[in-house]
Amino acid sequence: MKNQNLIETLQHCAIQCTYCADACLDEDNLQKMIACIRTDRACAAVCNTTAQLLAANYKDVRGLVEYCQTLCNACADECEQHQAQHCQDCAAACRKCAEACQDYLAN
Repeated sequence: MKNQNLIETLQHCAIQCTYCADACLDEDNLQKMIACIRTDRACAAVCNTTAQLLAANYKDVRGLVEYCQTLCNACADECEQHQAQHCQDCAAACRKCAEACQDYLAN
């Protein structure tokens, strides 16, 4: 499948973001986690949508991939502010996804 690596990276990122958002709900200071939860949810949605359009071989996805890269970096920035392992894992997945988006855009 064309763009298989990017699609898999997007899907992995979406799963990590969804898991992180859910795990944040169990944190002691939930108020402190609101921005993280919202950013995780947005990032997961955009990564899923981007993966679906790439899998469907839709041609005009460049703008969406650019936005996905921006959102993945924003999500990583947010998650890196928290010590929880789920946040650190999510940040790493988001950074990897942002790099994969950059590689796609460079071609």
